[in-house]
Amino acid sequence: MAGVVVCHGSAVVRERLVVTSIGVPALGPVRAASSVDELLSLARRMPPTVVLLDAHLAAPGAIEAIRRLRAVAPSAAIVLLALPDDTVALDRALALGARGFLAPDVGRAELSAVAAHVLASPVLPAQPSTRTSVDVPSQGSFRASDLRTPSKGNPTVTAPDANGAPVGVPTTGAIPGVPLTKREIEVLTGMSHGRSNAQIGAELYLSEDTVKTHARRLFRKLGANDRAQAVAIGLRRGLIQ
Repeated sequence: MAGVVVCHGSAVVRERLVVTSIGVPALGPVRAASSVDELLSLARRMPPTVVLLDAHLAAPGAIEAIRRLRAVAPSAAIVLLALPDDTVALDRALALGARGFLAPDVGRAELSAVAAHVLASPVLPAQPSTRTSVDVPSQGSFRASDLRTPSKGNPTVTAPDANGAPVGVPTTGAIPGVPLTKREIEVLTGMSHGRSNAQIGAELYLSEDTVKTHARRLFRKLGANDRAQAVAIGLRRGLIQ
């Protein structure tokens, strides 16, 4: 694994993200860049697995950085560091193949959940986008707002994740007053460790289809769209550690 490159224009934010990333073993070695040129230089030497990219990077900017990075390291999973109201930048980035976005102050637990999701899912090829917002993520993508109850309508994501777990759950929010069962928490714990449905099933002596059923139910109870969101919600609520 070639690890992660943290590319951010702010030295303070960059250093904090480096420390946070070092605490996520799944991300491997951590390197840092403060500009597009530094990022591309690092990528040419050793293509990264994941890139955490500042949405407001100095000229030529984050969008151009993604275009150039695609040519140098096409398999890198690019995660934009941005806020939910950066809709234009986010939409353009997702159209170019970025996997989603995180807030610049992302914590270790959230980053761990996202790392497990990104590393378990195939990198999507860049495709033209006709969307004007990022309310509904594409297959395999995620956004920081996925970790909260959506406020716009009730969109549904119908594609399965890389492990076949159902993500076709209407995002109407969590079902109030319905706790997760012991088995659902065990499945969620397995997800937090980056295990596939088959691996979770083998560990719990369950069939893969049964694991998918538990996953569907816990997603519904938590109001989650996919594994990354479910794990993040579980961590925040103290359901898993």
